[in-house]
Amino acid sequence: MSRNVVLVDAVRTPFGKAGSLYAGVRADDLMVRAVRGLLERNPKVALSEIDDVAIAAATQSGDQGMNLGRSVGLLAGLPNTVPGYSVDRWCAGAMTSVTTIAGAIAFGAYDIAIAGGVEHMGNHPIGEGLDPNPRYLAEKIVDQDALAMGATAERLHDRFPELTKARADAYALNSQVKTARAYAEGKIQRDLIPVAIRSPELGWGIATVDEPPRPTTTIEGLATLKTPFRPAGRVTAGNSSGLNDGATAAILASEERALELGLGIKARLVSFAFAGVEPEIMGFGPVPSTIKALKKAGLSISDIGLFEINEAFAIQVLAFLDHFGIADDDSRVNMYGGAIAVGHPLASSGVRLMLNLARGFEEHTEVRYGITTMCIGLGMGGTVIWENPHFSGFTSAAGGK
Repeated sequence: MSRNVVLVDAVRTPFGKAGSLYAGVRADDLMVRAVRGLLERNPKVALSEIDDVAIAAATQSGDQGMNLGRSVGLLAGLPNTVPGYSVDRWCAGAMTSVTTIAGAIAFGAYDIAIAGGVEHMGNHPIGEGLDPNPRYLAEKIVDQDALAMGATAERLHDRFPELTKARADAYALNSQVKTARAYAEGKIQRDLIPVAIRSPELGWGIATVDEPPRPTTTIEGLATLKTPFRPAGRVTAGNSSGLNDGATAAILASEERALELGLGIKARLVSFAFAGVEPEIMGFGPVPSTIKALKKAGLSISDIGLFEINEAFAIQVLAFLDHFGIADDDSRVNMYGGAIAVGHPLASSGVRLMLNLARGFEEHTEVRYGITTMCIGLGMGGTVIWENPHFSGFTSAAGGK
C-alpha cells in the first residue's frame, strides 16, 4: 500500500538568539505555542482525528525531555487518545519527524498527523551532556574535528580550496539581504506564531519577529570577524548560523484525507533520502542525500526549480551548489534568505525549510519540483523532494487540480 503524502500547513515561532528573547520561556512551551498556532489556523482538522505527534530535539533532557511528542500533545490540548513520540537526528530532527510521519501515512497507518521540532539552545547549550565514546578517537573512527561542527566547516574549506572565505562572506551577506527584503515585503511574518515573553527588565511582551537577522551587515564588516575554530581560518560568526531558540510545526496528511476535509495542500512529498559522509566533512552530506533522493524520484537536478538549503555554514551551501553546477547567487536558492540570517535552532530547522519552499511554490507556479536539504552532525545529510500543487500540470488524488 502506498498513498500520496501532502504538507497541509506549517508554522514556526520567531527565532531568538540563544538565551535572549526566550530566556524566560521553556522549550516545551515554545513547541506548544507552535502547535496551538498551527491548529488555530487549521480549524478543519479535528483534534481527535490526529493520529500521532512527532516532535524532535537534539538535546533530550530537562524541558526538552519527557517524550516531547506526547508531552507537547497533552500540553497543547490534544485529546488523551492522541499519542506522541520524540525524534533525534540532531539538526535534521524536524525533517526526520516529517519523513517518519510521512512513511506511516504512505503505508496507510495514519491519515493525518503533526510533525515538528524545537531547540532552546539557551537552556541547552550545544554539546551539553554529551559523552562521546572514547573509542571514536582512540580507534580513529573519527578525527577530533568531527566532534566540533565549526571545525568540520573548516575541513570543508580545506577539501574545496576554491570555496574561499570571500565567497562564503558574499553568500552570507546575500542571505541577510534576502531576509531583510522578505521582511520588508511581509513574506516571513505571515507564518510566525506570536509568543508571549517575559524580561526581568521590561516585563511581559510578545515576540513577533526573528531576533537574529543583521540587516546592516556589510562585506567589509564580515571580513574583519575572528575565526574561532582555527587561527587564520575561514569560518566566522558572520558566515555561519548562530545559536538560537525556536520551534516549528507542520500538519501532514494523506492527499485523499486532505481533500475530503477541504484542507489546503502546500506541497506533495515525492521522495526523501538520508546519507552518510565522512564525519569530518559533515557539511557535504546534502550532496549524496540529494543524489539518492533524486534517483528514487526518477529526477535529475535540472528538474528542481527551487532549493531550500539549510545554512548551517556558508561553506556547506557553497559545496552543494558547486557540486551541482549552481551559481552562488542563483535566485532559485533560499528565496527568503536562510539560517545565516534568521537562525538555526537545530532540530527545528527542517520544517522552516519546508515552510519557505511552500511559499516559494505559491510565487512560482512554473516550478514543478523543489527540495529541502540540510547537513547533519557526525557526517550525514538529508533531502526531501516536493511537488508544487500550484504547478499547471499538478493532478490531485481526486483527479483534478
